[in-house]
Amino acid sequence: MQLSNRTLSDLPETILRPNYDRSRLKPGILHIGLGNFHRAHQSWYLHRLMQQGKALDWAIIGAGVRDYDAGMRRKLLAQDCLTTLIELAPEGMAGEVVGPMIDYVPIEEGNGALIAAMAEPHVRIVSLTVTEGGYYTGGASGAFDATHPDIQHDAADPDRPRTAFGAMLAALKRRREAGTGPFTAMSCDNLQGNGTILRQTLVSLARLSDAGLADWIDANCSFPNSMVDCIVPATGPDELAIAAGMGIEDAVPVTHENFRQWVIEDDFCQGRPEWELAGATLSDDVHAYETMKIRILNGGHQVLANAGEMLSVATIVECMEHPLISAFFRKVEAEEIVPHVGAVPGMTPEAYLQVIDGRFSNPRIRDTTRRVAFDGSSRHSGFIHPILRDALAAGTGIEGLALVEAFWARMCEGTREDGSRIEENDPHWAELGEVARAARQRPEVWLKQRDHYGDLADDARFSQAFARWLRLLWSEGSEAALRRYCAA
Repeated sequence: MQLSNRTLSDLPETILRPNYDRSRLKPGILHIGLGNFHRAHQSWYLHRLMQQGKALDWAIIGAGVRDYDAGMRRKLLAQDCLTTLIELAPEGMAGEVVGPMIDYVPIEEGNGALIAAMAEPHVRIVSLTVTEGGYYTGGASGAFDATHPDIQHDAADPDRPRTAFGAMLAALKRRREAGTGPFTAMSCDNLQGNGTILRQTLVSLARLSDAGLADWIDANCSFPNSMVDCIVPATGPDELAIAAGMGIEDAVPVTHENFRQWVIEDDFCQGRPEWELAGATLSDDVHAYETMKIRILNGGHQVLANAGEMLSVATIVECMEHPLISAFFRKVEAEEIVPHVGAVPGMTPEAYLQVIDGRFSNPRIRDTTRRVAFDGSSRHSGFIHPILRDALAAGTGIEGLALVEAFWARMCEGTREDGSRIEENDPHWAELGEVARAARQRPEVWLKQRDHYGDLADDARFSQAFARWLRLLWSEGSEAALRRYCAA
């Protein structure tokens, strides 16, 4: 059955679908970056509210700023912006069609349509999922990178911006001039302090061309921090086949685990949907939830993925089934990560680790090691290095974390242990590969990448452990290194 408004009532009875009249929906949110995560997470929470007859004036307009977003726009508009969500629980699968998205802005050079859409007064929240590395920050320091060519372009030509942030500034300038007020800018990316980082990017970019606008945004817009969590694999032939097996022809279905969490700082200058009625948590201490999730889940993903790549283990669940990789994961987590995580209401870090262990072991979630290892230059800086700093300061164990970094350096050389090639998997892949090849003989050169490591390279305990593990990976291989660490 071709997915569309017209065919909703004809879907198989086992498929949940909107019970609200989609023709009555009015836009309130514009979301930039319509990937799988947004549609299985933020969009799902809004759908749940609409199923209760609430938030009907908070429908989503989709948007993007890259050429590849045009393909997603075409596919979603062809099916009336509906998405099939397929929950993959260990005990079985369930399908649901969600419908809070009602339009998708054209993708065009200069982003004129996007700017016009965000300038409309009914848009009260602009949210983003643009990946952890998409905020133009400078590596280990986290400072705004004003030298990036995209940023230089938008500062020089603010009326025809290249970036999502430049488009947001152009829209906010129109809103200020028209007296229609600011909007809330909400990051839904896996970044600690994601709202604070988004404020830094937006205000810093504005200051390059219009200091008055920068001050107005800083004083009037809201930038709530949030913690987002749901494992959402990429969509490929297998996922399309699952949807078809359920009786739905969906060009862009989304599979996801049977777990979601969204913790949000209640800071919205133009109001918000009552997301808490759909299961979200409103908290003044998002940081504690972020720390637990980013360190144990996202950090744990990096523990698994780079080792998995080296040993040609294709998925995270297969990494959890691999006796050495899973033992490595559990030892690093329990001994070197969990001690640097505090409790949150109703959950200790030890209990959370058990939840994550179960989620990673879900046999129906075929999340690839390649996807999880993507953009290691951002993910190691954001997920692993802060733990390393805390461990070094506290004088606690860092051998496993040093081995994690050695696995990343070994992986970036570009070949697995079976001789197969690792395809480009980082925005900085070429330069990482060059340094990784040099580090085979001189491990210290890897840590001299200050954009990634900052002053971590200056700590003798870490640098010596890293060098020892990297030499062992090259001389004896990944399994030997894993055995040595796990036996210690």
